[in-house]
Amino acid sequence: MKRPPPENRSEDHGMQVSPTPEHAELALREAAVLLAPIVLWLLRNGVSYPSLADLLKPLFVETAKGELERAGTKPTQSSLSLLSGVHRKDVRDLAETPHAVRPPARPTLASQVFTRWLHDGRYLGKDRKPRPLPRTGAGRTFETLCRELSNDVHPRTVLDELLRLGQVALEDDRVVALADSFVPSPRLDEMTALFSSNAADHIAAAVSNLTTKADRFLEQSIYADGLTQESAALLHDVARQAWSTAFEIVLRRARERVDHDKKGDGELRIRFGSYFFSEPVPPSAGEAARPAAKASAARRSARAGGTGKKQKP
Repeated sequence: MKRPPPENRSEDHGMQVSPTPEHAELALREAAVLLAPIVLWLLRNGVSYPSLADLLKPLFVETAKGELERAGTKPTQSSLSLLSGVHRKDVRDLAETPHAVRPPARPTLASQVFTRWLHDGRYLGKDRKPRPLPRTGAGRTFETLCRELSNDVHPRTVLDELLRLGQVALEDDRVVALADSFVPSPRLDEMTALFSSNAADHIAAAVSNLTTKADRFLEQSIYADGLTQESAALLHDVARQAWSTAFEIVLRRARERVDHDKKGDGELRIRFGSYFFSEPVPPSAGEAARPAAKASAARRSARAGGTGKKQKP
């Protein structure tokens, strides 16, 4: 299933790679690393290789079509088959049975309402915590908060969803926040859609950085090894705190720009995120033959890297 790229990537910024055998070998080698957690996720959900192969065929064709159009070439069955490697008969069959395109997942209205409540100064008390809001009426009420974001969904519907999720409570016809961040719906389909959208945009940023001459997207990370469980847990807490600070700053500016661009012709979307992961580091073949202390010391390092603009570690 094709995921449409962010609109600004449709412009021709020129390519910095070419489909040479060397580039193909490099990309295929690293694709194995990239796909390993995806394969694990698929296997844990009961998806086998044949099912994935069936999905990849239309995906290759649809992506090849986008690449040809980007280059100003009219896609034909022959050109699609040549670029994608999919047999012409399959290209023809896929053209007769088009696949639906699902746009990237957007935050739900309940999420947007609760997030604004947590971070908009008008709805915060002196302690910077969300103040209890009258359920209806003018002024700083829950109804007003909902109407600021949408007039298509009744505030009562948003309230029911937040009550269902345990994010709020009703006290004497006032809505009280019970959490300091929005907790997504525990429904597996919604969580999976959010995962795929977040991961896809992260990968898309790196692909753009690696393959085009366009301005580079932010795509950086910090890597450290030789750590104990205690240190990993401490760094996880540090990362959460850093994300909380970045979240506040970027969200505030994003709201300002959304309000600023309401009457304009803006068509771009953005996503800014953060992640943290830890697992045991398997020894390499060379380290396995060394004494344990030396092998462990050889793995101890902390460094930064990514496909975006270089940053000092």
